Amino acid sequence: MAGPLRRLRALSASRRAEGRPDGRAAGGPGSGEAHGAPHGSRGRRLWSLLSEASVARQVFALQIVVVLLLVLAAVVALVLQARSDSATAARDRSLAVAETFANSPGTLSGLRSPDPTARLLGPAEAARKRSGVDFVVVTNTEGIRFTHPIRNRIGKKFVGTIAPSLRGHVHTETIQGTIGKIVQVVVPVKDSDGKVVGLVSSGIKITKVSGVVDRQLPLLVGAAAVALALATGGTALVSRRLRRQTHGLGTLEMTRMYEHHDAVLHAVHEGVVIVDGEGRLLLANDEASRLLDLPPDAQGSHVTELGLETPLGRLLYPGRVATDEVMRSGERLLAVNSRPTDRDGGPPGTVATFRDTTELRLLSSRVEMIRRRLTLLYEASGGIGTTLDVTRTAEELAQVAVPRFADFVTVDLAEPVLHGDEPAPYGGGLAMMRRVAFSGIHDDPPLFPVGELITFIPESPQARSFESGRAVLEPRLSDSPGWQAVAPERAARVMDYGIHSLVAAPLRARGVLLGVVSIWRMEKPEPFEDDDLSLATELAARAAVSIDNARRYTREHGMAVALQRSLLPRALPEQSAVEVASRYLPAEAGVGGDWFDVIPLPGARVALVMGDVVGHGLHAAATMGRLRTAVHNFSALDLPPDELLGHLDELVARIDLDALAAGDEATITGATCLYAVYDPVLRTCVMARAGHPTPALARPDGTVEFPAMPSGLPLGIGGLPFESVELGLEEGSRLVLYTDGLVERRGQDIDTGLRLLRETLAHAGQSPEESCDAVLDALLPARPSDDIALLVARTRVLAPDQVAEWDVVSDPSAVAGVRTAVTRSLTEWGLEEQAFVTELILSELITNAIRHATGPIRVRLLRDRTLICEVADHSSTSPHLRYAATMDEGGRGLFLVAQFADRWGTRYTKDGKVIWAEQSLPVRRGD
Repeated sequence: MAGPLRRLRALSASRRAEGRPDGRAAGGPGSGEAHGAPHGSRGRRLWSLLSEASVARQVFALQIVVVLLLVLAAVVALVLQARSDSATAARDRSLAVAETFANSPGTLSGLRSPDPTARLLGPAEAARKRSGVDFVVVTNTEGIRFTHPIRNRIGKKFVGTIAPSLRGHVHTETIQGTIGKIVQVVVPVKDSDGKVVGLVSSGIKITKVSGVVDRQLPLLVGAAAVALALATGGTALVSRRLRRQTHGLGTLEMTRMYEHHDAVLHAVHEGVVIVDGEGRLLLANDEASRLLDLPPDAQGSHVTELGLETPLGRLLYPGRVATDEVMRSGERLLAVNSRPTDRDGGPPGTVATFRDTTELRLLSSRVEMIRRRLTLLYEASGGIGTTLDVTRTAEELAQVAVPRFADFVTVDLAEPVLHGDEPAPYGGGLAMMRRVAFSGIHDDPPLFPVGELITFIPESPQARSFESGRAVLEPRLSDSPGWQAVAPERAARVMDYGIHSLVAAPLRARGVLLGVVSIWRMEKPEPFEDDDLSLATELAARAAVSIDNARRYTREHGMAVALQRSLLPRALPEQSAVEVASRYLPAEAGVGGDWFDVIPLPGARVALVMGDVVGHGLHAAATMGRLRTAVHNFSALDLPPDELLGHLDELVARIDLDALAAGDEATITGATCLYAVYDPVLRTCVMARAGHPTPALARPDGTVEFPAMPSGLPLGIGGLPFESVELGLEEGSRLVLYTDGLVERRGQDIDTGLRLLRETLAHAGQSPEESCDAVLDALLPARPSDDIALLVARTRVLAPDQVAEWDVVSDPSAVAGVRTAVTRSLTEWGLEEQAFVTELILSELITNAIRHATGPIRVRLLRDRTLICEVADHSSTSPHLRYAATMDEGGRGLFLVAQFADRWGTRYTKDGKVIWAEQSLPVRRGD
């Protein structure tokens, strides 16, 4: 270091002696310039050439030359390209005009006419003017012109080559005409036999289609001017910045600056070594001497004489390159960077820097380990608990820790947790856990398999983690008798497999022990350390919260499902009107309020009900149960569908008002319902709906329709009354009731679901069970987001021999005739035993109708699962049961009916009412 510094100082002193600090002559008396010495003049000229201003001027001149050359080359290229493009454009336009005119039907006829000029001159001139060419000339096969823009040239010989065109070819040539350089095309005119009967020539001056240079030359000139302006400005800017950056410093100032740099070089906390091209040490700052343990007289020595280790010494040889290579120097780890000094024309040699990375590497490895663990915990926060399923949450815990933290992970949970229950507190004895999750780098370790029930003894690491509430470390399983005692034979196979270290962390949430996670190591020979306990504890704590949430959800979900299942029909009632099949599928996110029902009605009729309560959970299930009970109660009154929905709407509105008055915001508003009554005798179905989807009707011939019926508002909203529609149904028709979860999908139009439903039901002959399976196969989503209820009812009818009807005049004497007819019908049905009771019931009902009603009376007897007697009249007065006193002569009719019949009641029709009574049929042998 001292040698170069001394040389720089000597140079600085010599320049100061010349008169100026920067080494330039002062120009005073006695100077070389004053005496006009040639040597001084040449020196000044040389210095001028090397000055900043001269360099800027040279750069400026070079930029001007480059810009001029680029502009010249662009102009030449543009001219050449323009010439080529002009000739091509002229040829294409002439060829298009000539071929078009030659192939025109009028050209051939004009050539064959007595006066071709008269026929062709006008069209030729018109084509020339429209196309912009200079001429369109038609000649005969001898080249005599028939047309020409200049009339005195008509009849003269065509100037150009026509021989190729006479042979049937298109000929293009460039000629120098009287109007300039022309591109002309000669095209043959052929008759239908392919014989050439004339020629058409079209031509245009090249200058007409040129002009690219004229248009683009100003642009080039402008671009050149801009480039010169930028070059001038850039040169001026660089020159000014050079002056500003150097501040006009001379050698003295530069030397002083160098001395400061030398002081900084020896003060930095990084070793710097400079070696010349022969491998001798030129410079080594203080930090380099300390890191490399260099002797005080190392400067000037060859690198082989410095006592450096071989790999480190090789990096200092000239020409070697290294980037952050870690080398050992004694007890230190050095990061070495080495670069040659002659890359940019400098002197041969090598400069190398050294940093002590011993502590840094230890610290960085620690930081990297912490970063990996924080990343693992971050991913665990988002990857554990994505679902509310206990088993899936345990699997996510096992998967997130492999392979970054462990080679194998197993999760064991208490048996009640899997069912949503809270496990009993751990009392320090045996702990029974079921393995629910496993993840590992291999699939065949001899650990307990998933599904196995494991009993942990108190001495095992898992049981000790239960008792302490903290993670337990077993660095070497071979030294853990408590772990081996759980299953000695399996433990031996585990250690033979290579698993050697274990961390057991309890899964606790809200102070309740849910299970344990076991973290196993095999690939890394180092055992788990105490630092691993904190990570295992954090993972277990986060997973335990998610598992406990899933457990509580499982419990609530199970309660809601149990409640809903208990509120839905356990079994559909027996009846003869329809053959029924049903399906109910709860949503994956939780149970909802979808429900259905099949309610037998008097007169062998049946009511089909489908409803949907908005929302999920216990409230929706409970609301569904209330509505189903209300529908049962209203159906017992045998109301028409529209009236029943009206009463149900009023009930829901009252319930909502009571809930709001009590401060409960969970109202029922939004529930929908469809109520249909099918009569197998009349073969009609009367339906009404409150905001519910329209049912599908599949006819026996395979046609499917969605009957038009008023939708009505959902229950509890009130407003417009509900309306009913009546449909005639053939025997074997399928009436399909469903909730919106079957046909509606997020992001999909409901018409798509209805179309799939129509296509699925179009297969005639399907049974209700087959229809349910087919519909669910076609429309059931992979992950249902809403409940799905489906009810398929195939209609039946009562045969004519099961129905007997009579019209009765309003005269008490007619009762006897009816009794006789009833006895005869019962005898035909084999029900002679029922004759006495049936005659008694009908006698009382007909007598009451004659006495209290008006208009004609109709009696109907139905043989179904029961014997049904019906008396219809046109009165809307409903009879009521009363108990006659001992001395009363009347008042015992309905009492007798109620005593002898199993059930009796009244239903209203559009024309009046029907009083009915049912009797059980006698059980016959073999039934």
